[in-house]
Amino acid sequence: MTDKFPRSFRNLAAANLGAQSAEQLSLAAVPLAAVLALGAGPGEIGLLAAVQTLPFLLLSIPMGLLADRLPRRRVMLASEVLRTVSLLLLLLMVATGHISIAGMAVLGFIGALGTVGFTVAAPALVPAIVPRELHARANGRLELARSAAYAGGPALAGALVAWAGASSAFVIASLLSAAAVALLWRLQEPSRTPAPPRHALLEIRDGLRFVWHDALLRPILLTGVAWNISWFVLQAAYVPYALRALGLTAQAVGVTLGCYGAGMVVGALFAPRVVGTMRFGRAVQLGPVVSVLAATAMVLTLFVPTGVLAGVSFFLFGAGPIIWTMTTTTLRQGITPGTLLGRVGSVFLTVNAGARPVGAGIGAAVGSLWGEAACLWLALAGFTLQALVILASSMNGLQRVPELRTP
Repeated sequence: MTDKFPRSFRNLAAANLGAQSAEQLSLAAVPLAAVLALGAGPGEIGLLAAVQTLPFLLLSIPMGLLADRLPRRRVMLASEVLRTVSLLLLLLMVATGHISIAGMAVLGFIGALGTVGFTVAAPALVPAIVPRELHARANGRLELARSAAYAGGPALAGALVAWAGASSAFVIASLLSAAAVALLWRLQEPSRTPAPPRHALLEIRDGLRFVWHDALLRPILLTGVAWNISWFVLQAAYVPYALRALGLTAQAVGVTLGCYGAGMVVGALFAPRVVGTMRFGRAVQLGPVVSVLAATAMVLTLFVPTGVLAGVSFFLFGAGPIIWTMTTTTLRQGITPGTLLGRVGSVFLTVNAGARPVGAGIGAAVGSLWGEAACLWLALAGFTLQALVILASSMNGLQRVPELRTP
């Protein structure tokens, strides 16, 4: 068996790095530009963030249907062109001084739509261009790029805005996105024969039904929901908790949050080696278990108030779930028929995106009523629940990725 990836995947991996980097740069630069140019406050920044997440909730499933009906390369190419256009218009807006919250929100929505298309189509394309025995390594390569972009993008955006103004961040982001377009243009996708077209709602139902009735995919979905709710409960409370209870400076808070990206990078680098030492089912369960340890470390700061423990917590939150993402994506690709890959992936994206505002709302309510410490305990309970769901599932005893399921 060779570990050499085909040229099509190398183009996909490079395009993924460019697209992920462009996304993270823009996500960090937009609120900075809004604050510096318009004096935007929490309300405006919250609005921008909400608009940028809407496409994940509203349009993931329709985009998954497109990815199953059309060539996935075409879906990714069109999506990345949308992102490039949105970034160029943001650059023009900032450079000419015609910046507005409404304009940034609209362009943020368009750019996020590009992200949704890329995110849905890329994992669905991998099985068509990479041999089955290399799926795990290919997913690890894609996740490493995402981790590196997540870890370095915000820091680079901040430095660019501070040194050369917001325009410079959008110039770099536009160039990265345009490079991703060029790489996708060169990508060769094998031809496939889609299933005969039916009513869109029936096709969407097929994807939902396949996930819910599969003994492996259903607990993965439920675990993801519990994880995302718990994560956003914690996120709602952490910054005020770190400043007030832990006594950290704003810079120190940023360092602890940066440990999450560092954990993602380390987890992505070592995931193939770690996964290779255990049964595949145990490797899937590893991420949720590590998340319990991470939440426990955060709760321990209530008794030992130090930023070091908080940093360890975020590092574990980054390292464990990246292994989860890699293994569950590999499993999903292995058991899902090619004609359903886009819709099945979009179900996970939609449900996870929908869980996030729920978690943020719960965190805000609990924090307002009982304080940040209650949010930390609640998050620990939620992370414990998600681990119990996957530990009690059919994942136990799973030696390797099973064969394709029938729809």
